[in-house]
Amino acid sequence: MENTPAQTAIQAVGLRKSYGDTVVLDGIDLEVARGTIFALLGPNGAGKTTTVQILSTLIGADGGDVRVAGRDPAADPDGVRRAIGVTGQYSAVDDLLTGRENLILMADLYRLGRAEGRRVADALLERFGLAEAARRTAATYSGGMRRRLDLAMTLVGGPRIIFLDEPTTGLDPRSRRTMWDIIRGLAADGVTIFLTTQYLEEADRLADRIAVLDRGRLVAEGTADELKRLVPGGHVLLRFAGPDALDAAARALGDAVRDDAELTLQVPSDGGVRSLRALLARLEEVAVEPEGLSVHLPDLDDVFLALTGRPDDAKAAVR
Repeated sequence: MENTPAQTAIQAVGLRKSYGDTVVLDGIDLEVARGTIFALLGPNGAGKTTTVQILSTLIGADGGDVRVAGRDPAADPDGVRRAIGVTGQYSAVDDLLTGRENLILMADLYRLGRAEGRRVADALLERFGLAEAARRTAATYSGGMRRRLDLAMTLVGGPRIIFLDEPTTGLDPRSRRTMWDIIRGLAADGVTIFLTTQYLEEADRLADRIAVLDRGRLVAEGTADELKRLVPGGHVLLRFAGPDALDAAARALGDAVRDDAELTLQVPSDGGVRSLRALLARLEEVAVEPEGLSVHLPDLDDVFLALTGRPDDAKAAVR
C-alpha cells in the first residue's frame, strides 16, 4: 500500500543536481515512510552526500519536487530544519569542550533554557553510555565515543527525521554494533532514519528499505531480500531421507545439482514464496517430501557489484 502524505517523512520526485557539465543526480525518486530506516547505497561519487545535502537544506536542487516532513526545503528551509537532525561524515564535536559542554552548547543554540538544556544533556549522556566520560574533553574520546557524542548532539533538538551520512566510517566492529543498536532504538521510538553507507552489512542489518544509487541514478530499490533476488545465484537446498527419495525428486525437478553423499539437491530459485510453493507442489505430485529445506540468496555484496560494477548493458540485465 502506498504511503499517504501523513505517513511519508521524505519524498523526492525527479530530483536533479549538476555542477557545470557534471550531472550528480539525474532525476531520482525517493519515498521514505515515517519511523523507518532507509539506506542509500552507492559507490564513491554516486551522489549520496549530495542527496543528503539537498534534503537537509544545505544546498539547493536544480530540479524536482521535494518534501521533508511535509515541507519544501527550498520554500521553507527553516521549517525543514526544525524537523530534522544531521550527522555528517565528519564529527562536529568540539575537542576543547567536555562531552557535557558540547551538548549544553547545542542546547543553548536551540534556546532550550539553562535548566532544560542541562537536563537534556545529562539524559543524552546517560542514553549514549557517555555519563562517566561527561567531564572529559572530547579530544580524549575514542572514535566510537565521538560518533555517539556527535549523534547525541544531533538529538538535542528532538528531531523526528535524522540524516546519518556514513555514521560508522572508521569505527571498529564493536563500536559499529553499538551505533547500530542506537539507530535501531531511535527508529523504535518513531524517528525516521535516512542512512547513507558503504558498509553493505550495515544496510542489511538495519534498513527497512534500501536504494542503490549509481552515477546519479537509482538503479534498484526494495527490501534487502527483494534486492538479493535481483541477481542470479539463489537456490533452494533440499535434503532427503534416503537415496530413493533423492532419485524421485531429481527426476521430478530436472534442473538441479545432485549430491549423493549428502542426499541433497540444489535447485535454482529466487527464494520467493511463489517459487517455493511451485517447487513443493512438484515434489508433492511424485509423493516425495524433503527432510529439510533451506533457501540461499546472494548477499548485498553480490547485488552491489551487479548493479554498480558492470557496464550499462549488464546492469540493465539485472534491473
